[in-house]
Amino acid sequence: MAKRKIIKIDADQCNGCGLCLPNCPEGAIQIIDGKARLISDLFCDGLGACIGQCPQGAIAIEEREAQDYDERKVMEHIIKQGKNTIKAHLNHLKEHKAEEYFQQAIDYLKEKGLEIPLEEARSHEAHAACPGLKAIDLQDSGAKISTLKNWPVQIMLVPPSAPYLKDASLLIAADCVPFAYADFHRELLRGKILLVGCPKLDDAIIYQDKISQILKNNKIKSVTYAHMEVPCCFGLIKIIKSAIEESQKDIPFTEVVISIKGERLK
Repeated sequence: MAKRKIIKIDADQCNGCGLCLPNCPEGAIQIIDGKARLISDLFCDGLGACIGQCPQGAIAIEEREAQDYDERKVMEHIIKQGKNTIKAHLNHLKEHKAEEYFQQAIDYLKEKGLEIPLEEARSHEAHAACPGLKAIDLQDSGAKISTLKNWPVQIMLVPPSAPYLKDASLLIAADCVPFAYADFHRELLRGKILLVGCPKLDDAIIYQDKISQILKNNKIKSVTYAHMEVPCCFGLIKIIKSAIEESQKDIPFTEVVISIKGERLK
């Protein structure tokens, strides 16, 4: 269980008006004993669509240890409520730019053979707001020098449902490594799917959530973490190992350390 953003309801301020309910199609909130209650961490995406609808100011966002939000379980609940609720949920995800959850919702509807009640959603993969976010398999690109097999590569942008993650060997690389290590493509990247990030500058909580989702949702053959010898790079080791442990899978882990001079130390 990792820390993440999730709503908090102040029972003393809540008057049980229920105005928050229509703005939570995920079903995370119910009125119980005259008060709005968060009934499941699994259903709360932490985006806070319900906050602005509370006249009492009883709802806020906090960061705490919580079960991972599960878009598939949310969709199981939502499809029972009909087309309008599905549409409201998809709009909610798009408005908050929750690209990963949005794509998971679309994939779920496709798997079930259900209509996608949102015109923009039908063409989402081909007309994403940012073309750089589209998941692309580059294995047949014909490149003669680069061994890169996937796009995007930034940890923050890679969707956990990307097709190239299936049966993949992952290379998680601190973003200075490809610049420092001359044999990066030949020795480290060849045959692997690349995830790049900076453990010093980026949000470690988001990293842990993202890597955990990738390992849980895909059959991953191995994980290699390549990083520089500087202290700030070592923080991601614990995050990766925790994600492997949370996945409850036997995934081999390898660490590669590169010196500032570009030498392979480990």
